[in-house]
Amino acid sequence: MNKTSLLTNKKSWDEAAPRFYGRNPLPEYGPLAPTEEELHLLEGIRDKNVLDIGCGSGHSLKYMKKNQAREIWGLDLSHSQIQAARQLLSNDDATLFEAPMEENPGIPENYFDIVYSIYALGWTTDLDQTLAHVYSYLKAGGIFVFSWEHPFYNRVQQTGENLILNQTYHKEGPYDHEAWTYPAIMQQFKVSTYLNMLVKNGFMIEQVIEEVRLTEKDVERHSNRWYSFDKASYLPTTMIIKTRKM
Repeated sequence: MNKTSLLTNKKSWDEAAPRFYGRNPLPEYGPLAPTEEELHLLEGIRDKNVLDIGCGSGHSLKYMKKNQAREIWGLDLSHSQIQAARQLLSNDDATLFEAPMEENPGIPENYFDIVYSIYALGWTTDLDQTLAHVYSYLKAGGIFVFSWEHPFYNRVQQTGENLILNQTYHKEGPYDHEAWTYPAIMQQFKVSTYLNMLVKNGFMIEQVIEEVRLTEKDVERHSNRWYSFDKASYLPTTMIIKTRKM
């Protein structure tokens, strides 16, 4: 776990949080990606104990509560995000932790039916440790579903009508995220690294989804953004992986 990177990212997310308030929560898994209403990965939410890794502003937990989850828990590194989530979920009896996903701030083990993470797991500074914690939180037979930007997507740059491979897919590790006002550090892993690390930590992989969803509504929402129709027509924007604790 890199504490310097965590501190940098905490400051960055505290500054950027308003830009991402309510952005792409469940039932969405990510920009231009299939939704939970199409995929049914969570196998029913009613009466389930659920935990959100990187819960952000709490909108995915709000979706869980509306679908009658028994208990909703979440953690996020950012103070600003947790404050927003507490306000949004003030009437929903949510248990929230302001903490990095690489640490267990007091979350019970063998307790959750569903653990999920929507576009957050790639921020971890220690993927192995994070997945070990997720595994410990789940009951036997519980499911872990997460989405993240497809590792190939940011390796390709769109210039006009051309797509150019401008970085090697094989390089992994931390890199500077330059899109925000305050610097942030993200992590790059290959798809195989995610899969192998899940297996190492005891998960059984059930589904890997790379499809895109290019409806007129989705395209309009993401026009002039990083996730464009033209680029998504050639490359998956998002990977969604469903696993189970055996």
